[in-house]
Order: sequence, then structure tokens, then C-alpha cells
Amino acid sequence: MTLPRFIFSLVILLLASLQLQAGLRVGFSEVDITPRLDGPRPVFIAGYGQNRRATGVHDKLWSRVTVLDDGHKKIALVSVDLVGLQYPAVLEIRKRLPEFDYLLVSSTHNHEGPDVVGLWGPTYIISGFDRAYYELLLDKIVESVRRAAAKTTRVVARYGTAQDDSLVNDSRQPIVKDGVLRLISFHRRGRGRPVGMIVQWSCHPESMGSRNTLLTADFTTPVVEHLRKEHGCPVLYVSGAVGGLMAPPRDRIHDSDGTLLKQGDFRYTEAYGYEVGRLATRAYQAAESIKLTPLGVSAKRISLPVTNAMYKAARIAGVLARPAYEWTGDPEKRGTPRPPQQLTGQMSVETEVACLRLGELPIVCVPGEIYPELVYGIYQDPADPNADFPDAPLEPGLTTLLGQEKWMMFGLANDEIGYIIPRRQWDRLPPFAYGRNSSQYGEINSCGPDTAPILMRMLRQVIETSQITRRPKDG
Repeated sequence: MTLPRFIFSLVILLLASLQLQAGLRVGFSEVDITPRLDGPRPVFIAGYGQNRRATGVHDKLWSRVTVLDDGHKKIALVSVDLVGLQYPAVLEIRKRLPEFDYLLVSSTHNHEGPDVVGLWGPTYIISGFDRAYYELLLDKIVESVRRAAAKTTRVVARYGTAQDDSLVNDSRQPIVKDGVLRLISFHRRGRGRPVGMIVQWSCHPESMGSRNTLLTADFTTPVVEHLRKEHGCPVLYVSGAVGGLMAPPRDRIHDSDGTLLKQGDFRYTEAYGYEVGRLATRAYQAAESIKLTPLGVSAKRISLPVTNAMYKAARIAGVLARPAYEWTGDPEKRGTPRPPQQLTGQMSVETEVACLRLGELPIVCVPGEIYPELVYGIYQDPADPNADFPDAPLEPGLTTLLGQEKWMMFGLANDEIGYIIPRRQWDRLPPFAYGRNSSQYGEINSCGPDTAPILMRMLRQVIETSQITRRPKDG
């Protein structure tokens, strides 16, 4: 090797070494996304039924952001206090932030915020979606991402978990929960106090119920406030496996005097959020050092068939405004665009699955409300004989696909396609499972029985290839 070539190679190795030593930088931000109530049209609250109009604001809704930068790749993780931001909105946000290698928007699935889907307007055939609020929302999310990116700092990380199954209620048989809270804390080198946290918990933010008319982030606000007060740092809260009707418990939460509190009461919301916050502190105390570099992304845009008659009718009526396509029979091939009023053929929607590799920690990104059965691979076997597909093959659980103890799972990641139900548990037609006179709740809010098998197959692909940096093509 000649001397100039040797020097050139030495410089390249030195630069690579310096880049590897750059480590992880992280930044946090939050921005208020509470809709104004003095606008020209009412604010319709998402969840439960139609025509629930907001009459006031109990606590603000937020877009919270964590930006991760390892010197090679920059990733933004966004959490919004909304029922479920749709995939087309996420694609629009990404177009405005081309400097990021990947941007994820996860909704907490808050049932006490504005309707950003369209299903909860004044009637079944009139949308509750407010275009003016939507445009402002996208601007504010972009603003919060840029704020976080502007103030990143060098950090090391710790990962911990804590479990309390009593803090989650499952009202659908069979009973399977994810009562594990997962937490990442970030710290400046040589300093004890965290500069920020990511908390993942699997429970519907619906403790205030269907009668409440005050905008609120539900129990996520007291969770974040408890941790902010306890540890003096910003918190990114995300929902995990909330499918299968994971909800706050009914007979578990008491006030300081020992009085049992009921849902629909802000005292319950505060007390429950405090309990989840205490569980997060337990996870923080048990946390161990973890390497979160290098950053890697594997993501895939896929199609899902829609057989849900309500979803199809809502699109025909203009209540659901997102694009739809012809179903090709292949989730990796998008069909031709489908006009809203078309009645023939099978409809599909486009969505996305992803697996982020933050060094030692994978984060699986699921575009809806996944049942915990599909996370842990815990199924009733054999299935109830009255289920619609009792002999369907069992989907592999995420934990089996991941093959490791340390992981996170973000639900409603980049989309809200509804419930993701194991095919063997699908129970829409009589005779019904478990000796019931009617179907259990769930199928009415799912794209269809093929959703789980397709999603789990696609998730297997992105998990297996997640060491390779990939980014879904726009368009």
C-alpha cells in the first residue's frame, strides 16, 4: 500500500471511529394540541357514540416528541392524545420533515379528545372530522418535532419493567392481559437524574366514560404529571396492546381515605393515573443500562382487506375520508384507487408495519389495537367450537418473533385500523362462543378476520430484517 493510500485509509478509519463514539443524542418537546371550543363548529368527542359535543376543557391535550440521533440516523417518536391519527396524516407529516430517516406517530387512543377519524359526528352519516383542526394539528406536530430536534443532548439509557395485572381489566373472553409497563430513561453521562423518559402501558384511556363532555387526555395526564414531579423530566407516554378491551379496572382504585372510586369521575382518573405513575417509578428503579445505538429501521407499507360493512358504509357516506383501494389478494401489492361510492369488488386500505432497532432494543410498531394474545402467543387451545374459525392456524406471538426479553411495542403506530383479533377468536356469526346470546364486542371495530394473520406475517418480515435500514417509499 502506498503512503497516500495508507493515510487516506487511516483518515477513513479515524472518522468512522469518531462517529461510533458520538453515541446517542436525545431531545424532548411537547406542544398543546387542544382544539378551541369557540370555533364555527362544535368539537365532537371521539369514542362511544355520536353527537357527544365538548362543553369545556378539563386538561390539555398534547403532542409529545422524542427525537433520537446517533450521528447516522435521526428518528422522531411522536405521541398524540388522540383516538387515532390516520396513516394519510402521518405521510403528510413526513413530507414536511424530510430530514428525518423515520418518523412515527402513535396515538394514545384517548376517548375524550376530538374526532380525528370522522366516526363520531352528530349522526352516523355526518362526519365529526374538522378539517381546520386537522390542518392546525399537523402544523403543531411538525412544530413539536422540530423543537425536540433543536435541543438534543448526549445521553446514556436505561431500560426497566414493572408488572401489575390488577391495573388492567379485560372484559372479553378469553382473559389475556399485558400488565407489564415498559420504560426507557435517558441520562447525561455521570449524572443521576433523567433528562427524559419513554413509558409504554397497555390500557385504553377511557376512564371518564361516555357521559363526560370535557376535553381531557384522561389518565395519561396524571401519569405524566406524577413522573414529571417525581423525576423532574419530560415523558413520552405511548399505548401498547390495548385490544381485547384492555381498560382501567372497576373495583381496584380508591381515594386517600380508602373510598372506592368509580369510572366517570375525575378523582378516579387522577387516582388511576397516580397508580400507573407509581408502577412506572418501580420500572425506573429496576432499570438497567442498555445500549440504544446504532439506530435501525425496517418498515413496510402494506394493504389490508376490509370486510367490515360499517367501515365500507361510512366511506360511501363520506364519514371516513381516507383513500381506499381494490384488494389484490396480496398485502404487498396495492390495488387501484377505489371511488367512495363503488359497491362492487373488495375494498382495502393501506397502512404500515415497522420494527425500530435501537441498539439492543427493538420497538415493534403496530397500526391499531392489537390483542395481548397476539403479543404473547397465549391462546385458548382448542378454541371455543362456536367461534367462526375454530381451526384457523395460530398466529405467532410477537415475543416469539422477537426472541428476547427487552422490547417495546407501540400500538396505534402511524394509523388506527381498529381491533386486531386472533382469527381463532373471531366470533361474529351465531351460534356464539362461550354460550352467549350475542357476539362479544370487538369485531364491529375491526377491518376483518384476515387482519391479524396478515399483520403478523408482515410483522415477522420487518422484525427479521430490522437490522437493515429501510424506509417505506412515499407515493
